[in-house]
Order: sequence, then C-alpha cells, then structure tokens
Amino acid sequence: MSWFTDARFGLFVHWGIYAAAARHEWVKSYERLDDEHYQRYFDHFDPDLYDPEVWADDAWNAGMRYLVVTTKHHDGFCLWDSALTGYKATATPYGKDLLRPMLDAFRARGMRIGLYHSLIDWHHPDFPIDLYHPQRDLGEDGARDIGKYADYLHGQVRELLTGYGPVDMMWFDFSYPGRGMGAKGRDEWRSEELEAMVRELQPGIMINNRLDLGSGDFMTPEQVMPPGGVPGHVPWEACQTLNGSWGYDRDNLDWKSPQLLLSMLVDTVSKGGNMLLNVGPNARGEFEPRAVERLREIGRWTRLHGRAIYGAGASEFTPPQDCRYTQRGDRLYLHLLNWPMKHVHLAGLAGRVKYAQFLHDASEVRFLEVDPHEPGHAYLRGVPEDTLILQLPVTRPDVAVPVVELFL
Repeated sequence: MSWFTDARFGLFVHWGIYAAAARHEWVKSYERLDDEHYQRYFDHFDPDLYDPEVWADDAWNAGMRYLVVTTKHHDGFCLWDSALTGYKATATPYGKDLLRPMLDAFRARGMRIGLYHSLIDWHHPDFPIDLYHPQRDLGEDGARDIGKYADYLHGQVRELLTGYGPVDMMWFDFSYPGRGMGAKGRDEWRSEELEAMVRELQPGIMINNRLDLGSGDFMTPEQVMPPGGVPGHVPWEACQTLNGSWGYDRDNLDWKSPQLLLSMLVDTVSKGGNMLLNVGPNARGEFEPRAVERLREIGRWTRLHGRAIYGAGASEFTPPQDCRYTQRGDRLYLHLLNWPMKHVHLAGLAGRVKYAQFLHDASEVRFLEVDPHEPGHAYLRGVPEDTLILQLPVTRPDVAVPVVELFL
C-alpha cells in the first residue's frame, strides 16, 4: 500500500445520468422517482464535451495522484459497455464507453486507478426494495430475488477487473445491515466470495471497508474530519465534496473555499490519512468553472508544497496552536493555518533542528536565541528550555498555507 500513503491526495468522480437532473446523485431516491420518470435522463444523456484528458490534466495539476470513479452508482447506470445490461453509456445518445478513455487518460498522466462500484442497484428488477429504494413507499416485493442480483453484481465486478487493465483499488459502496426495511450486508452481497474473486483477479489490489467484512484494507470516513485520525492506525481516506453534493447539483451553493480545502488536506495528512476530493461533472461532460477554479488554486499550493504532503504523514511532535505538522523522514513540516505575530514556539524541538526555511521559496527562517540577561527579552523568559523559537516576518507570505520546512 506504499503508493497509497505516498499519494495522499486523490480525485473522486461521481458521474452518471443523474447529472442531467442536476439535483444530487441520490435524486431518484430522494424524490421517489419511478423508472419512467428517471428514463428521461437516460434518453437525453449526451456528454458531447467530454474530454478525459482535460480531466486528467486538471487533477494532476491540482496535485492529485490517483483517481476513483463511479463505474456504477446506486441508480444502476453503468459508464462502461457492460454485457450484462442495456442500462449503460453505450445505449444512450452518446453511444460510447465513457470509462475506458478516462482510465487511459489518467494512467497516461501517471495516476493510480480506483473503481467505485455500488453494491446497490435501484434499476435492477431483482434488487429487493428497501429503506433507500425509490419505491420504498410500496413496501417490500417478495418476488425479487437477491441471489440473482448478487450474481449480476459479481458478474459486473468481474467485467471491470478483467476488461479494463490493472486496477489499484476497488471502492465498494455500501452496506447497511440492521438499519430497517430490507437492510443489506455481507450475506446479501456474498461479500466473502466477492472479495476473494477481486483478489484473485487483481492480486495486490486494495479493497475499502464497505463490504461489511470488518475494516478492509483502508477506512473511508465521509464528509467528516476525524479528530485524531482513524483508531487502530488502519490506513484511511477522508472523502470530501467541493460543495454539499457528490453528483452535479446545479443549485447547491455550499461551496468550500480553496483555503478551507487546503486546510482540510493538511489536517488529514497530519493525522496520517489521505484526502479524496470529489468533482461531479455536468451532463455535457465538463467540470464546472467553480470546480476548476478550486482545483487550480489548490494546484498553485501543491506545486510549491508537495513534499510536505506526498509521502508525509503524522509526526510524534505536538504542533503549536493553529498549526499542523507533517513529517517525511528527517524533514518536519510546520503548516501555519493562522499567521502568528513575529514568533512561533515549537515545543520539544530546541537543539533538534539544524536549519529551517519557508518551503514556497526556500528562504531561511531564523531561530531566536533568548539571552536571559538581555532586558529586551524579558517577555520571552520562562519559555520551557526544550522550546525552539522561530522568527517570522510580520507580513504573511503570499501562499494559502505557509509551510516551514525543518531539517531535523
């Protein structure tokens, strides 16, 4: 899993015919839409501006180093040319496989590949009605056969893992045993059998924790910032949205600022995690301008500060207030989320740092040696002897999150 903990920052893509509704990827369930109503999005889905090479460039330039894409979301629509269903991109007005050119473009950029695949399918006739199903108001339908659906689920995963080249990660979503009407988990998905097939077809692949089999190879906290990482030191990945929706949602205005997104990335890596940041392309196949703007702002920072992120992780040292540490070998990175006045005090680092510099321009950051006999330093007396004091300029550097690189 070394590639995963080295990469630290990835792109999540939620894309399907729900982009035409432009009201969240759960629109079919939230609005209890029947198949006839939802069919209009299939019948008019024609992403004529789709250019996966542009997507790959935008992601790479933002500093992202792997892709996770929704091959099929809960509505059952498939981005690839599945032989097991007609509910797929090749049967829409667009008429072509959307997945293969995407994976080719991202691999060409040097990025790792993860495939999201929904365990749920509201389109399949044998998927039993449950508490999340759009037809839940009709109650359970005993004529549906979860065994037949599980065969279909396994068959589609086999297609993806045998027809689309090397895959680094399977990102299943999701299990909900014990939650209520028709709740589903490992028994319904035949998760042990499914996991064994995945590992046989793609040895060395990573599988997330949503098959109801325990922790998985990595944990996936969603839309939260764990206060201290994930207990047990299991590798983890915080999946986050740019606004309040995963799929394209035209009227969702809850956009996070680039500053907040970078703070989230720094906080995640400082706790030993990855951040998987989502973009929901629109129905013409483009990242909307607000998404592109944020990716570019993030990229301006990662270009200068990448070595404080890639291959870095949590540190044993405790950072000052409003700061975070990441560490990579003998390099300790001090991320200043709020700009202090003139000095910053680093507990436990006196005598342990041989040099310090700002990472964005490699300019020296000097140490303050306190002379207890000099009157001018009276207010700095009493600082613990193991504290290293850095002298900072009064004017904050013109970067979103200034970083001091400390050579231990």
